[in-house]
Amino acid sequence: MNSYETIQNLSDSSQSAQNLQNSNNSLDFNDAKPQGSYEPIPKGTVARVVMAIKPGGYSDPTRGWNGGYATHNSVSGSVYLNCEFTVLEGPYAGRKVWSLIGLHSSKGDQWFQMGRSFLKGILNSARGFSEKDTSNGALAARQIKSFSELDGLEFVARIDVQKNKETGEYRNVIKTALTKDHKDYAGHDSSYYAGTSYANQSSAPWAR
Repeated sequence: MNSYETIQNLSDSSQSAQNLQNSNNSLDFNDAKPQGSYEPIPKGTVARVVMAIKPGGYSDPTRGWNGGYATHNSVSGSVYLNCEFTVLEGPYAGRKVWSLIGLHSSKGDQWFQMGRSFLKGILNSARGFSEKDTSNGALAARQIKSFSELDGLEFVARIDVQKNKETGEYRNVIKTALTKDHKDYAGHDSSYYAGTSYANQSSAPWAR
């Protein structure tokens, strides 16, 4: 082998090593897997979900909105909880659904009342009470001291599909929490008081 061939082989080896290094570079995306294409979860799907609130930094102590959990829209004047729900079970486990829970609207109290009804349903669902239960435990279960008690709460949800008015695309939303008196609740609840902040569940004010 002459000196030229030796230099050429060394050059080829150096180039191969460089190519290998590039292929292992986390900033080289050529060998990344294709994006997944997710169709909306079918309308009416029932699943246990965990709720997370994205804090918007807005508080109003006169209404009990503390900790900056609420979000204020400066354009419309509306106030809401910006929520993310993660499916915990079934074929759609791990999928996320985003919804707003209304707290205030300058257009009237309809959105506010819908939000209150939804939150009541979430608390009933998570803490194992029916809508019609008026026991002291049930009354206590529907009261919270802060929105922080909702963050991380697990409940049984019915997933819906909604059309985006701006893009025309369909997306999932959650507007309904199923309580223990609903025929589809059984089999989805993990246990009473799921996701609550009480280390000792028997100490909860709604404990049986």
